[in-house]
Amino acid sequence: MYLSRIIVSNFKNITGADITFSPKINCICGDNGEGKTNFLDAVYYLSMTKSFLSTSDRYTFTYGETETVLHGDYVTDSGAEDIAVAVKNDGTKTVRRNGKAYKRISEHIGKIPVVMTAPSDVALIHDSGEERRRFLNMMISQMDQEYLRAVVSYNRLLRQRNSLLKQDNVPDILLDTVSERMYGLAEYIYRARNRTSEMLNERAASFYSLISDGKEAVEIRYRSDLSGADGAAGVFAASLQKDKVMGYTTAGVQRDDLELFMDGYPVRRCSSQGQQKSFLLALKMAQYSVMRQVSGLQPILLFDDLFDKLDAGRVASLIRMVVEGDFGQIFITDTDEARLRDIVGGITDQCKYFSVCRGQVQSGSENC
Repeated sequence: MYLSRIIVSNFKNITGADITFSPKINCICGDNGEGKTNFLDAVYYLSMTKSFLSTSDRYTFTYGETETVLHGDYVTDSGAEDIAVAVKNDGTKTVRRNGKAYKRISEHIGKIPVVMTAPSDVALIHDSGEERRRFLNMMISQMDQEYLRAVVSYNRLLRQRNSLLKQDNVPDILLDTVSERMYGLAEYIYRARNRTSEMLNERAASFYSLISDGKEAVEIRYRSDLSGADGAAGVFAASLQKDKVMGYTTAGVQRDDLELFMDGYPVRRCSSQGQQKSFLLALKMAQYSVMRQVSGLQPILLFDDLFDKLDAGRVASLIRMVVEGDFGQIFITDTDEARLRDIVGGITDQCKYFSVCRGQVQSGSENC
């Protein structure tokens, strides 16, 4: 599967673009602030129906415009796919696949799988567990529609339960009714995250060894209140009195986390910026590998600002790995065109080059 053509209208600072891509590697160059990341985000948006960089659609519009439209032509093993997304400033969003609108936009998630790595990924290391749960949710939702429904339903019931816990003298039967509806959802989410985390751990360790030439060993551990517990019912029963005192649900999968280690020590405390960047790239490569195996589809791989905090040697190792491995279409952005040409061009000629300046996207020579 690959994106053969994209048409962009009024997406952030890109007022208009009509670009055809290589099915393998696409190099996008430009100075900081010119729009190359926005262009990459447009590719991501066609897959996930939301921006990688923000949670609100209000930031997708070109200044002064009232609608943004994205259109992508894809080539798949089963034939051509046409995806169109239109967002209006009144909040209306429409997603069409081959001309037919989805009844629920969430049905599109996973149809065009994508993996994106960007400098903002450092939040996975330094920020709260919410960032790592979001990572797991976005990954697993592309492989399992039932998981996406379970997370949405669980979060809705969690808000209801927390609202009840804040009230005085709420009947236990009402609280129990909401809690019981959460049990099955929590256990489904736990099993999916636990299974996925085990696969991520094994593959991230392998990819990190390749990127770093075996200099360090990394590990990912999944932590959940449901681990070793007597099911979700046991977790909720054990925390009920504390929940009533605190006024919110203190235990459950909403507290899940991924613990990240390098040579047995927490990555956030005992690793350099270059090691952290290598760890994040290995994590995203592991994500790609797991999604490829489970879904049977090759996700589109997006590398934003690949050279940030990473030496040229490790970048070359990474690019060689994805070119020679079982990877599909790849997009890479960089501020240094000559550097990108030198490294990528020395590995493969299956590549196209593009430049972005003031939101204008131009095709370059056919080969980098």
